[in-house]
Parts: sequence; C-alpha cells; structure tokens
Amino acid sequence: MDGLLLFAHGARDPRWAGPFEAVARRISHQRPGQAVALGFLEFMQPDFAGAAASLIAQGCTRIHVVPMFLGSGGHVQRDLPGLVEQQRALHGGRIEWTLQAPLGEITSVIDAMAEACMTPLAAPSSKT
Repeated sequence: MDGLLLFAHGARDPRWAGPFEAVARRISHQRPGQAVALGFLEFMQPDFAGAAASLIAQGCTRIHVVPMFLGSGGHVQRDLPGLVEQQRALHGGRIEWTLQAPLGEITSVIDAMAEACMTPLAAPSSKT
C-alpha cells in the first residue's frame, strides 16, 4: 500500500499548521482510505519519524514524501534527504521511499499561486 507523507517546516504558533492540515484533510476526503500523514521538521508534532511510523503502522510499504516547501532550500536539499536515509536504515528494504519535488516547483502549483496573486487585480477599484 502507498502512503503519502506531507512534510512541512513547523512553527511555534499552532495556527501556522492550519493550511497544511487542510491539505491533508482534503486528500483524505478526495481519496477515502488513502494513508496520509503530516510531519514537521521542527517545533511541531509529529516529526518526520512519527509521521513515517504512522504510515508504516497502517501497512504502507511505499511512502511518497512531498515537501510542502516553495523551493529547494537547505531543508529540502540537506535535512529531508537525511531524514529519509535514517528511515531507510531503520526499516531496511521493507519500505520504499520516494522523495517528490517541493510543491512550489510544480507547474500547477505555480499557476495556482499566480492566479491567486492576480485576484486583487480583478476586483473593482475603490477609487472614485
């Protein structure tokens, strides 16, 4: 079974996680039965290992890791591959790990962000 691990940075303010939790809920709603877990790099729980353990406990043998970052900065280039390697070492060949591109580098996401940025331009001007 395939699992989806959504990986976000984390923050001290719990409200920060709201949009990421909404994405996880939407996936669960659109794909009932799909194993999905949200994990954080720091400040919030579950961390990457906890999210991975949740998916493995659900019977996942292939886990797709989706970095919920706008680009490939240090966390995506250095921290995340190290976290994946720790899990590979822990679980051996029982689990297949695939690391996806950061969300902000996916064409459809870039298009959606551009569309959202243009929304104020479509609103009628309040100037008289």
